[in-house]
Amino acid sequence: MKKIELLSPAGNLEKLKIALNYGADAVYGGVSHFSLRQRSGKEFHEDSFREGIEYAHARGKEVFTTINGFPFTSQLKLLENHIAKMRDLGPDAFIVSTPGVIKLVKKIAPDMPIHLSTQANVMNYLDAEVYADMGVTRIIAAREMSLRDLEEIKNHIPSMELEMFVHGSMCFAFSGRCLITSLQTGRVANRGSCANDCRFPYKVFIENPDTGVLMRIEESEEGSYIFNAKDLNLISYVDEIAKSGIIDSIKIEGRTKSSYYAGVTALAYRAALEGSYAGNFEVDKYESELDTTKNRGFSDGYIFNRPREKDDTQNHETAMSDGSYQVDAFVVESGEHFLAKGQMHVGVAKEMLLPVGFLPDLVENEIGKVELIEGQYFVTFRKFETEAGKLWESVHSGNINLIKLPVKLPPFTFIRSKIIIKEEES
Repeated sequence: MKKIELLSPAGNLEKLKIALNYGADAVYGGVSHFSLRQRSGKEFHEDSFREGIEYAHARGKEVFTTINGFPFTSQLKLLENHIAKMRDLGPDAFIVSTPGVIKLVKKIAPDMPIHLSTQANVMNYLDAEVYADMGVTRIIAAREMSLRDLEEIKNHIPSMELEMFVHGSMCFAFSGRCLITSLQTGRVANRGSCANDCRFPYKVFIENPDTGVLMRIEESEEGSYIFNAKDLNLISYVDEIAKSGIIDSIKIEGRTKSSYYAGVTALAYRAALEGSYAGNFEVDKYESELDTTKNRGFSDGYIFNRPREKDDTQNHETAMSDGSYQVDAFVVESGEHFLAKGQMHVGVAKEMLLPVGFLPDLVENEIGKVELIEGQYFVTFRKFETEAGKLWESVHSGNINLIKLPVKLPPFTFIRSKIIIKEEES
């Protein structure tokens, strides 16, 4: 069976490292507003992006640079300079959206592989052939495309790499081309400044044509989430995708999402891929891990159905769920200390989420203990001690001190606890 690349989002240097350590083969990210994630891009600058590329290459992994915005004429000179700067950092490919930018890349960075963004809306093999003739080496499929559509492209252009989204946000738009934000807030989503207007609660009214009376449509106390698309989740189809033999890369959306999201999604999809290769596909296990992340409800999108045939892609009740787990702490890169991200108390066992291929030593000492319970690693603290020797009985997210661990743990380990949902009193 052909091995499929697992491609994860890298909104900043920390998320890049986490995604790679949790199982991603490659990551994508960018610098500046040309990357279609203006807020995320600000978290990368040239030096940190270069460091990320070097970090990935040292581990045999790849980095794809996003230059997939839609530039105005006034920006073209700036774009030329940006392409040259990104070329010199040595990434493994550019992700672009428009024919004009492809032309610029071929001129400025002729040896750089070009991946065509989902924003280009390739829906058929004829369009794919045009981009292939322009020098594109990979097409990132529109989210509206089915697996059968992608098979047709592969049949007509066997050399073309195909990449498809398997997880993350689905915009209320056509392949992410959104006008709502521009109209309501003046922020141009297609230039990297999306305000997520489609996730807002709206007050919706209908008019009686006979009386002119307006009546409010109510779906929840907060409002009506008329545009709120569920999150894409295709982990149950990874086995089928892998066996199809036509997909070269599966992609996770989410450069603006949390470090925990970057780790969990990479871990779950890595496990799903490896389970498929080994003939031991355990979908419930993978789904339960993804359920720990914040989400808008899940949908399988359009992998087998046309958009017009789907009626379960929208969440009209809420903008976001809390997920089933709370992140309480995050192990820093040294592996010797953690930073508090939630409430933690002495004597309370906390579950650990570990990067791929790392196992902690089982220990018990004056700081605490690490133990294996029913196949899962837990840590329990006897005291919380800082580098300077200060002690506490509890810590919370407002504590910015590095706190000692009972044993050196894998870098980027998450310490978490299950969220207990209290039943409402009758």
